[in-house]
Amino acid sequence: QVQLVESGGGLVQPGGSLRLSCAASGSVFSSNAMGWYRQAPGKQRELVARMTSGGITNYAESVKGRFTISRDNAKTTGYLQMNSLKPEDTAVYYCNAEGLQLLRTYRVREVWGQGTLVTVSS
Repeated sequence: QVQLVESGGGLVQPGGSLRLSCAASGSVFSSNAMGWYRQAPGKQRELVARMTSGGITNYAESVKGRFTISRDNAKTTGYLQMNSLKPEDTAVYYCNAEGLQLLRTYRVREVWGQGTLVTVSS
């Protein structure tokens, strides 16, 4: 059994900051890629940030310079630090893990969290 649980969402004013957490059942992110995705009302789910097991990162153009993806030393928890938040960042944010080691260890190809809502509004 493998599970991801997001937390840290909430209501914040434009220009504010939030840090989202993704707690995994085990060191899921040690040998698997980690991603943060979001889905705004009426829109498709989109990639926000991604980190390979080796620590290589990439970001959506819309969040570059404002968001930072990271993981803890034990590789059991992922994070998304969000600064200078804008109303257009409002969405449900999801954590994801995928990779060969995930398949071999947990017998699944990918894992998704339940999502956490971020609302940026005055």
